[in-house]
Amino acid sequence: MALESVFILLGSNLGDRELLVNQANSMIEKQCGEVIVKSDMYESEPWGFKAQQWFLNEVVLLRTSFLPDELMTTLLSIEKKLGRDRTAPHNGYVSRPIDLDILYFGEKIVDTQDVTAPHPRLHLRRFTLLPLCDIAPNFVHPVLKLTNRQLLEQCHDFSEVKKYQSRCYEI
Repeated sequence: MALESVFILLGSNLGDRELLVNQANSMIEKQCGEVIVKSDMYESEPWGFKAQQWFLNEVVLLRTSFLPDELMTTLLSIEKKLGRDRTAPHNGYVSRPIDLDILYFGEKIVDTQDVTAPHPRLHLRRFTLLPLCDIAPNFVHPVLKLTNRQLLEQCHDFSEVKKYQSRCYEI
């Protein structure tokens, strides 16, 4: 099976956010493929809802042989192991210990019951575009036909997103 380059957004705003993002990174590498590069970590105000704790976000480039649905199943399993409960009723967005989103599945357009790639809202969110531009500013969105840098320049999300000073966890 051919390897695919997949961009994944990691986010956390409950518990020890940095530790959870680093643990998710480690689990992704052990279970899904090789993490080629990671963005800087960013701290951002919650998007779409109010919460006391801001999010930590990071984007990783993963090289994997998994198919989209297989990768999503594994990512959801990692979320669950790290304390994410997707069964709790909520309206819209909610605080969470970890959130793993597939942003791009190579240059493919994927639309299955479990996976939509490119992520349908990635171009609307600074907290996604800033770390994505750290590692792939010239990657072209396969639907919108704009680079990540162009998407960031055109983004109308002006929520606060700033680089996070890591505490340097070793996993």
